[in-house]
This record gives sequence, C-alpha cells and structure tokens, in this order.
Amino acid sequence: MSKQKIQLSDHFDYSRLLRFVLPCVGTMLFTSIYGIVDGLCVSNFVGKTAFAAVNLIMPVPMLVGSVGFMLGTGGSAIVGITLGEGDREKADRYFSLFVWTGLLAGIVLSAVGVLIVRPAAALLGAEGEMLDYAVRYGRLLMLSLPFFILQNMFQSFFVTAEKPHLGFAFTVAAGVTNMVLDVVLVGMLHGGVEGAAIATFISQAVGGVLPVFYFLNKRSTSSIHLGRAQWNGGVIRSACINGSSELMTNLSMSLVNILYNYQLLRFAGENGVAAYGVIMYAAFLFVAVFVGYAVGSAPIVSYHYGARNHAELNNLYSKSLRLIGVIAVVMTALSMLVIPYVARIFVGYDAELLALTSHAFRVYALNFFLMGFNVYGSSFFTALGDGVTSALISFLRTLLFQLLALIFLPMVLGIEGVWLAVTAAEAGALCVTVLMFITKDKVFHYRKVPC
Repeated sequence: MSKQKIQLSDHFDYSRLLRFVLPCVGTMLFTSIYGIVDGLCVSNFVGKTAFAAVNLIMPVPMLVGSVGFMLGTGGSAIVGITLGEGDREKADRYFSLFVWTGLLAGIVLSAVGVLIVRPAAALLGAEGEMLDYAVRYGRLLMLSLPFFILQNMFQSFFVTAEKPHLGFAFTVAAGVTNMVLDVVLVGMLHGGVEGAAIATFISQAVGGVLPVFYFLNKRSTSSIHLGRAQWNGGVIRSACINGSSELMTNLSMSLVNILYNYQLLRFAGENGVAAYGVIMYAAFLFVAVFVGYAVGSAPIVSYHYGARNHAELNNLYSKSLRLIGVIAVVMTALSMLVIPYVARIFVGYDAELLALTSHAFRVYALNFFLMGFNVYGSSFFTALGDGVTSALISFLRTLLFQLLALIFLPMVLGIEGVWLAVTAAEAGALCVTVLMFITKDKVFHYRKVPC
C-alpha cells in the first residue's frame, strides 16, 4: 500500500499526508541550502563588505520577481479546483496560460530591473565599495528574472500535477548546479560577487527551463500539460487576486528586509547588516519547513474543495493544525541548539560579528513557534480560492505588523527591538488567523461538515 501512487483524490491519513508533502518540504529546504552556500562563499571568499552588499541588494530582485509566486500559487489553486471539477482540458489551458504569462512578465521585469539596481542600492544606503558590489551582483540577478519566475511557478505546479517528487528532483539539480558553480567560480577562480550571481543565474535556468520540456511532453504521466494558451484576462485576474497573499508575502518580505537593513545600519553599521544576512540564510531552513508543508498540502485542499468533499477538507484542516503545532515546537527548540554553529560557519573570522549574530539569532528565532500557523492559514485560504482573506493574513504578518514593530520597538528597546519585531508581528497575525479560521468556516465548511 505504501508503494502506491498518492493522488489528490485520496483520503489522507497522517502517513499519506506527510509522504505527499515531504518532497515539497525537501524542495524548499534544498532551495534554502543552496542559497546558504551562496552566502557562505561570498562571506568567506570575498569578505564581510561584499556579504553585506549582497544581502542589502537581494530584496530588490526578490521583490521584482515575486510575480512568479503570485501566478504559481494563485494559478495552481485554480488549476487544482478545475481538476477537482473533472475538466482536465480546461485545466491544461489554464496551466499553459499561467506559465506563458509568467515568462512574458519575467522578460519585461528583467529589462526594468537592470535599470533600477544602482538607484535602488544607493537609496538603501549603499556607498563606496558596498555600492559597487551591490550593483555588480544585482544586475546579473535581474537578468535571470524570467528563469527565477518560472522556477517559482513550477514549485507549485509540480504538486498540482501530482509529481512532487519530480519537482524535488529538478530543485536538487538546480541546487547542485548552484553549489558546484559557487565553489568553482567564487572559491577556486576568485570570481567575486559576479561568480556567485552567475552560479545563481545558471541554476535558475536549470530549475526554470528544464521543467518546460517535461510539461510539453504529452506522453508524460503528469495530470497537467503545457500547450497553446488562449488569452483569458478574467482567469489571469482571478489568479492574481487569489495569489495576492503570496505576492504580498514576498513583496512585504523584501520591503521589510529593506527596513531591517536601514535600522541595523543605524544601530550597528555594516556588522548589523551582515548579522541580519546570516539570520536570514539560517532562518530560511526553518521557514522552508512551514512553507513546504503549506505549498505541498494546498493542491489537496483545492482538489477536495472543487469536488465539494467537505469531510476530507475537515480531515486535512484538523490534521494539518496538529502537525504544525508539533513542528513549531521542534523547530524552535532545534533553532536554539544550532545557532552558535551556524553563526560560526558564516562569520567565525570576526569575533565581534559572531557574538552579535549569535545573540540576535536567539532572539529572532522565538517567532518560529508562531509562524507556522500563520503561513498555513494564508496558504489554506488561497487553496480555497479566498485570496482576499489569504492576502489579509499575509499583509498583516509580513508588512503592517512588522513595519509597526520595526519602527516603534527600537524606540523603546534599541537594537533588541529590531530582533524582536518579527515575533511581535507573528503574535498579532496569529490572533487574526484564528479569527479567520473560526468565521470563514460558515462559507467553506472545513471545521464542521454540513449535513
């Protein structure tokens, strides 16, 4: 039984649910790992200033490229619901429309992005050598935006296609490419920040282009296939609205990271920005588990909502909350244990920076206990097609509450307020998530199955 293919239409016990989402969790974890290798190579082979510059400019291409997350999550929910309704031909048309639209948007945004890198870096406070590093790194990442957008979209669509293991395989291929090229270009050939950017560029091409050929193959066993797309503005608009929470999450993360860097430059200078960069790389590993579970389980929710199977919706909802509670406790405890070792790997060459990073990470990591419920809540409502509620949760937890905390807490607590801001924001957002879970059940019937 354990060897049988798991389908979206199945009934999911804990074992089946975990087996289905684990490849997606693995995908997110591996993506985080090869991002960490990027930072490690820059920090240890190029230096602290280059590392700070890379982390200062990184939110800009992430911000511009967040359209991929929006079309991927919003579009996969629509495709999943359509599959649940039994119309595979329409699901293929929608899937093709989302992919080709994402590629076109990436080309346009790439051209715009190359032009805004220098003024954006200067606006963020980069000067002198840091500005030079930031521009050189950022321009190459902007050129890779079409691949970056496709890669992010396919992470969601591989799950909807009932091929999460294949999605993980493509991510591993992209990650290994990035890590090997980082070591060769940055470490062995001393290619500097350009070497790190080229490694990322090529790895994103692997993760964004190769899946296109798989989905174009009509003989594959995928539940969805690429083909000719017919323009449908209403469907694109629905995907954008439905995926607006993921767009909001990524836009907000980029904007908040910019404010973090600004505040830390004020309180701790270049060391503060470098310390925050280490925290972000390490935090990606823990956040990846929550995001991977949410993304991996979302197509199941979409399918059963489309099929009007409220009993299975209730089953998925209740089991997911229990699993996230266990994961939250484990992740928080684990983060406290690994903090000194992670910090030493990144910045062990600078005692003052190492001490700052270790302390800051311990304070920042308190948010892992709360974050998972908010991440799942936002993804759950996206899967149900309720993009407005999903966007509300994302907007509050990743933007409004964090901006307020980042502005006001440092006035009272100094730099400690900067590290505590994310935990304060997650606590406020959790109150809203719980309220939405209770009130929206009247519409979607996931807590109580209608008679």
